[in-house]
Amino acid sequence: MDEHSPIFAIAMAAELTGMHPQTLRQYDRIGLVSPTRTAGKSRRYSMHDIAQLREVARLSAEGVSLEGISRILSLENEVTSLQGRVRELEHALADALLKSPGGRVFAAGIEGSVVPLKSGTRARRRTEVVVWRPRSPEA
Repeated sequence: MDEHSPIFAIAMAAELTGMHPQTLRQYDRIGLVSPTRTAGKSRRYSMHDIAQLREVARLSAEGVSLEGISRILSLENEVTSLQGRVRELEHALADALLKSPGGRVFAAGIEGSVVPLKSGTRARRRTEVVVWRPRSPEA
């Protein structure tokens, strides 16, 4: 079971949220919080639904309209979904980087430039002596 498992009947959901069952039915009708339906068409609320109903009650108490609450819940759900997608992509990228070791091997060139190297190779070792002199103010 997870937070989206539909386990609470409307009476229990009403008790958990401190709302009247008729209020929950109204929120379902307008699409604010839509519980899962059983084969017999009974509403079943999940813990996620309960949390959203509590958020609705909090926002309503602060004076936010039902249309505003609907928009806020929609945006919060979208953010949650996008955060999950970002985590998936981060894992996919990490797996891809692990499967291609050495794909980002580089060394510094003589002039300080970045020189890419093939995996498993070393930069040619240079033994010249370089004398550094500060630039003259005229240059």
